[in-house]
Amino acid sequence: MKESLVLTVVLMSALAGCGRMDHLGKPPSFTPTMNSTEQLAMFDPGLPLESAGSTPFEEASLWDGGRKSLLGDRRAARRGDILTVVVEIDEEAEISNTTERARTGSESLAIPDLFGLPQRIDRDLPEGASLERAVGIDSASRSGGDGSVSRSEELTLRVAATVVQVLPNGVLEIRGSQEVRVNFELRELLVSGFVRPEDISRQNEITYDKIAAARISYGGRGQITDVQQPRIGQQVLDAVLPF
Repeated sequence: MKESLVLTVVLMSALAGCGRMDHLGKPPSFTPTMNSTEQLAMFDPGLPLESAGSTPFEEASLWDGGRKSLLGDRRAARRGDILTVVVEIDEEAEISNTTERARTGSESLAIPDLFGLPQRIDRDLPEGASLERAVGIDSASRSGGDGSVSRSEELTLRVAATVVQVLPNGVLEIRGSQEVRVNFELRELLVSGFVRPEDISRQNEITYDKIAAARISYGGRGQITDVQQPRIGQQVLDAVLPF
């Protein structure tokens, strides 16, 4: 039993250390873009939006409604298209609760006549003692609570996302990632969700609040992040110890 426990701890420590070995003595590596979901979506030509019989004159016309014309709609609509996701979060929340409760109770039990037993017992009791009031209970309780929550978040980001799938109802599934490395710290932004084509602006942009099932992650990895994060052993102890 002890050997299996030691082996488990060693394996967990090894797995936790593998992530840090990537940037041991060097900047963290970028996530490969080859064969990613976004790249595979861009290889798919999708269905043509214009008829195949258009003449060169129609393709060069300024009034042509195609995507390549001057007045054409260049918003993302097909698998592999790119659009810009604008993340501007400026939220504040404040909650305050106050609770107060008070209760008072009194109970008494008297047995003046119980087959004459109280009268017989009273003779043998000390002076002033009696069973006329056999039991008397008084209770009082009071409780109060006060709690408050205050939160403020502000985040402004822009990231290019790729349409990875067009659902049967026309909704677009998008996914985007952005990585910025400064010295030995890599900042990573991930965005995914579902959008309606009509919610995309003429500038081919969409705000985060119009993305259904939005998943936005902003974090990073590197030497500074490793120092700030507790070790795997400390995390296990924090989850297991009851005190």
